[in-house]
Parts: sequence; structure tokens; C-alpha cells
Amino acid sequence: MDDLGSIPALRMTGTEAFHSDGRPLGLTVLDYWRWGASDLVSNATRGVVAEFLVATAIGVSDGVREEWSAYDLLSPEGIRLEIKASAFVQGWYQKEHSKPVFSCKPSRGWDRDTGFMSEKVKRQADVYAFCLHAHRDQRTLDVLDVSQWEFYVLPTRVLDERTRSQHSITLPSLNKLTQSVVYADLRSAILAAAHEQDPESF
Repeated sequence: MDDLGSIPALRMTGTEAFHSDGRPLGLTVLDYWRWGASDLVSNATRGVVAEFLVATAIGVSDGVREEWSAYDLLSPEGIRLEIKASAFVQGWYQKEHSKPVFSCKPSRGWDRDTGFMSEKVKRQADVYAFCLHAHRDQRTLDVLDVSQWEFYVLPTRVLDERTRSQHSITLPSLNKLTQSVVYADLRSAILAAAHEQDPESF
């Protein structure tokens, strides 16, 4: 059997129908989305929401999210971005607010077109965007309200130069390294961080 190449993801409308050998089942992709992605407070789904917000801020939300890329997003300027999300409020029962922690560990990059992992362990992106759903009141929690989010943007070299944990970073540590920005200023913060990372390229 010949090698199986990568399958390009096609952007869907939601009207595509589930069927049995061509016979419609009365179910659509929109039904699946409603079932599978309505809980925006869950850690997994909220992380995808964070990626979507950054994608819209930099103008690349017209495509399809790549699940297994070496980095999360590629800006029109060629900036490779890694997106991480955290929050104070979770969907489960809490005695107190969570203490936000973001993963930032180096990794081996994977190429979906070749199926190979890179040999070198490093951070694959130029810029990290740490997205915090900062709202603390469960009664008025709304993941869709961008005013409830804070964004901390860092060039990767700042993370590489840290003497503390190379696997994760806490909110107090982030606040020592940079100031948060609002959604409207996210793109300019990313451009500035990319220029700080590599002035010759960005």
C-alpha cells in the first residue's frame, strides 16, 4: 500500500448532513458542534476559543484550525504563534478560584506532511500569547465577552532566558515579565513581541 499523505481540512458550513450511504439521517454538522463544543467553560474548549480570538485579532480566522501543527497560528507576517489559555473560574465545583498556570515547555515539532518529529527539543513559535479569562464572578461569566479576557504576549526568547521553570509559568511570573493587553491591542502586542524576538525578520 502506498504511503497515506496528509488530508487537508476543509472549512465547513454546519449544514453538511450525516447520512447512511447517502440516505440523510436528519443530523447536521451544526448539531454535532452544538453537542460537542457548547461548553465553552471547559478547559479544552476554552483553549480553542482563545486560539480563535488570537486568530481573529491577527486576521487568520478564515481558515481551519490545525490540531497537530508544531505551533498554533501563523500570522500574515510569518510570525509563528503559540497560544495558551487559563482561567480563574472552572466548570466544576470550586471552593476557591483557580490559580492560573500556563504550560510553556519546549517540545519536538511534528510535521503533518511528513509524519516526522524534529530532532531538537525547543519552543517552536516566535511569540507566545497567554490568554487569561480573567473574570471571577461565576454569575456573570461569559467566555464570549472579550472584555473578560486579558492577554500576555511574550517573545519566545524571554521564556528561553528564564531561570525558573521551563515547563510552565504562573500569572505572578507573567506580570513580572510583561503587562496584559486587551483584545483590541492584541495584534499590535504580537507584532511588537515578534520584532523583539527577531528585529531582522519582523
